[in-house]
Amino acid sequence: MTERGFTLLEVMLALAILGLALPVLLGLRNRDIELFEHARTVTTATFLAQEKLFEIEIMPFPPIGEQTGDFQNPPPGSQIQVEDKDRASRFRWARMVSATPLEVVREVRVRVSWARGETEEKVEVTSYVFLEPPQEL
Repeated sequence: MTERGFTLLEVMLALAILGLALPVLLGLRNRDIELFEHARTVTTATFLAQEKLFEIEIMPFPPIGEQTGDFQNPPPGSQIQVEDKDRASRFRWARMVSATPLEVVREVRVRVSWARGETEEKVEVTSYVFLEPPQEL
């Protein structure tokens, strides 16, 4: 009668393989979480940059210059009356309006930046604003 089962060598080999593979797999999971958080932050920064572009589109023809700020105020057109003091506190914006060869066109660049560890990351979007011709009655 032969006994069935695993030898001590087989069990030790299986544990060694598991011991090598498990930290690698857990490290991949941690990296996946980091990448997900970074993607979410970049998406948020892009939406905030689009918000600043929308502000420039609803105002009159923008003057040439640079403005900076944070996102403590509610977005334009917001129906919410409650102030959210931590709406996007880690983000800062800079809006640069510059002239183009055409007098009726301005280039608008919006940069949203945030700290990530020791470095500063940023998202920048560019748009063009046209001077509306006067309305004839």
